[in-house]
Amino acid sequence: MTRLLEIKGLDLSLDGHPILAGIQLTLDEGELHALLGTNGAGKSSLAYCLMGCAGYCPSAGQIRFAGQDIGVLPLHERARLGLALAWQEPARFDGLRVADFLSVGAKEDPADCLAQVGLTPKDYLERPLDKTLSGGERKRIELAGILALRPRLAILDEPTAGIDFLSQGEMVRVIGALRRQGAVLLITHQESLAAGADRASQLCGGRIVCQGEPARVIARFKSRRCQRCDGETCGYG
Repeated sequence: MTRLLEIKGLDLSLDGHPILAGIQLTLDEGELHALLGTNGAGKSSLAYCLMGCAGYCPSAGQIRFAGQDIGVLPLHERARLGLALAWQEPARFDGLRVADFLSVGAKEDPADCLAQVGLTPKDYLERPLDKTLSGGERKRIELAGILALRPRLAILDEPTAGIDFLSQGEMVRVIGALRRQGAVLLITHQESLAAGADRASQLCGGRIVCQGEPARVIARFKSRRCQRCDGETCGYG
């Protein structure tokens, strides 16, 4: 397999507080990699670092994508290289039609992508992407937008526990469609979704504490369940 993403020794601090420490992570072309962790473990912060979001510049380490050091590239340049992120909370764009949103940078037919996430194209293409849509509808449209981009690496940052925009079966179908296009980094708290990955990693207290076969990582994740990660009460700190 060809190496697509390589993270070496990544550190991140926000407002003087350490968030990520010494992250080592790799993904190959076409791989589905699950990143497990409870709320507060640093999963979303890692996703924002990978995408180059404002305020999430690592203090140490390297991010290489398709052989290129992308650590200094802005978000839009990383997107052009083939990275795409589905956020925890889908965005609203008042005044923008769903069809226009899905057409930006699209490599796939927007109508087909809507159908793949369970939405009838004729009912949604002309609608505005605003507050008239439910959170679930906006999440599906966001995922349709990711499919339309056909990214080399799709980063799916699942919502926090207790917020379900899609059923598990629907998520499995979307993940399968994205995987047919490229690699997927699935950031999740759901062991059942992680079980279908090629490899998995567990993040705790901003550090990767277990990595390898999904079944082994899931077993460790389940053995010391925290309500919210502090990197200490679980015994991994």
